[in-house]
Amino acid sequence: MNVLFFGTPDWAVPSLEALAASGHRVVAIVTAPDAPSRRSRTPQPPPVKLAAGRLGLGPVLQPATLRGDAAREPLLAFAPDALAVVAYGRILPGRLLDAPPFGGVNLHFSLLPRHRGASPVQHTLWAGDALAGVTTMRMERGLDAGPTYLRKSLPVEPEDDAGSLGARLARIGAPLLVETLDRLAAGTLAPEPQDPAGVSWAPPLTRAMGEVDWSGDAAEIARRVRAFVPWPPVMAVGAKGALRLLRAAALEETAPPGAAPGTVLRRVGDAIDVACGGGTLRVVELLPEGGRPMTAAAALAGRHVELGGRLERWSGA
Repeated sequence: MNVLFFGTPDWAVPSLEALAASGHRVVAIVTAPDAPSRRSRTPQPPPVKLAAGRLGLGPVLQPATLRGDAAREPLLAFAPDALAVVAYGRILPGRLLDAPPFGGVNLHFSLLPRHRGASPVQHTLWAGDALAGVTTMRMERGLDAGPTYLRKSLPVEPEDDAGSLGARLARIGAPLLVETLDRLAAGTLAPEPQDPAGVSWAPPLTRAMGEVDWSGDAAEIARRVRAFVPWPPVMAVGAKGALRLLRAAALEETAPPGAAPGTVLRRVGDAIDVACGGGTLRVVELLPEGGRPMTAAAALAGRHVELGGRLERWSGA
């Protein structure tokens, strides 16, 4: 096949590499425009653009929009048999999807129909799913509603955060995308409709999702800390101001009677235990606003938190 590849972040790079090594021809790469990163105000090329240069692939196109004939016609001039889409970050117009013979083939980072939407990896962790996975699907106008082709799953590990889980899914997804295109070209693969009863949603992340409600369940807070790497920050307020929770784990034990949610109960090695409405949260690592990551014990020594004091709810949305 002649394949027009759409992708932007690191998670899309293994798929581009796999396509470059396959029997398919990557006729062009479409990625997001260069943009400032969280660490630099200077516009930076997206990872897929850098990978394309390293692999000797091109041309690389970075359109500001995909809407309208003026945007669509230069892409279709490459005469693609299929569009391969991996974490591109924008919705492809229906008229673009309809043009190639095999349409758009998306590698989605969940076991569809679960976690349709923009942040499936984060919502897999936040929901506490035991299994994660990737699915290839034929793209249609509805959000992740198209029929599916192939899927592959893996267990969610206790130490996984969004970064590590997404990277593992990217690695198993790359050969699955190539296999999907291989079998479509051979005429040995037919799409299957998604079961509407199994649909759940993974909407775009917002800063408000990082607000910790200490009256809630410790296990849910711990999942949130793992899910929202690198953004949105999961925040609380200590004695000296805002604190980001970097590492935490839920304990089954309940807080002592009378301990208000958010109360710092004790130090345990480098960690501290914090009372929650359900269970206890063991906080291992914190990041004070404007500071550097530190153990919870170091934060205690620096009076960012105090034994018997409370971590309050942060609201910086």
